[in-house]
Amino acid sequence: MPELPEVEVVRAGLAPAVSGATILGVEVFEPRSLRRHDPVGGTFEALVTGRTMATPVRRGKFLWIPLEGTRQAIVAHLGMSGQILLREPGVVENGLLRIRLHIETAPSQAGPRRELWVNFVDQRIFGSMAVDALVPTADGAPGGLGTEEALVPAQVAHIARDPLDSAFDDAAFAAALGRKNTGVKRALLDQSLISGIGNIYADEALWAAKLHYAQPVRSLSRARIRTLLAEVRTVLSKALAEGGTSFDAQYVNVNGASGYFSHSLNVYGREGEPCPRCGTAIVREQFMNRSSHFCPHCQKLRLPRTAPAGAS
Repeated sequence: MPELPEVEVVRAGLAPAVSGATILGVEVFEPRSLRRHDPVGGTFEALVTGRTMATPVRRGKFLWIPLEGTRQAIVAHLGMSGQILLREPGVVENGLLRIRLHIETAPSQAGPRRELWVNFVDQRIFGSMAVDALVPTADGAPGGLGTEEALVPAQVAHIARDPLDSAFDDAAFAAALGRKNTGVKRALLDQSLISGIGNIYADEALWAAKLHYAQPVRSLSRARIRTLLAEVRTVLSKALAEGGTSFDAQYVNVNGASGYFSHSLNVYGREGEPCPRCGTAIVREQFMNRSSHFCPHCQKLRLPRTAPAGAS
């Protein structure tokens, strides 16, 4: 958390304000929020001050803003509690402000240039900002949503495409699953296999596809994989349309407003409540230092049958 829908809401909210905007200055209040920035090529402040920003781009949970006239971008990862907020100059931030960009917007039909603050707020300091080099994408397709350039930040290059990306390869994903010896939820959370999905949307998609979180991926037919991908896309698209999922004040869009997909959740966070499909009580089990929520009736674990010893 935040997952793909939450990060996409932020990207779309930033785009009108920062596209073509000039960075007038930078204030760094928490150096740990720059831990993914390599200072060998220059300080974060020196590399971005005076630069013009292009349209923000997203792949999975990663967001970056290319810097025009360079092969570099500001890369932002929201971690567990990061927020990127657009503020009028002088507004006092209620959250834990880590980095502030002073920008001057590009002139538009909506009005002349004006100054704004782009505030990076992060309670737990798991998120970060960095300037990173843009490198060619492995498949030659655009780096992510928001750009036509086949470029991606070097530190994002290992992240797989997300299922809402037009360049996502369903067949390659299915083939990769067939080579994995793991449960299906663990595979969905593997950002090098498919990106943008976290705990919330994995649970929701698996419920929709009637799959147990520990179902071995090698046991899934191509038809079941197609169904799972379809449900993943449906869940992500619905969450995106509703502004993402907010359980508390840690996830908000660039204007500080919360998403409301939490009202549409079927299993996540609903332990003990009736399954919307069959009425069985939802169960929560420990999984990878977090939890999995599922319906024990609709999502039975079906292990592959093994041949008796000595059978040929």
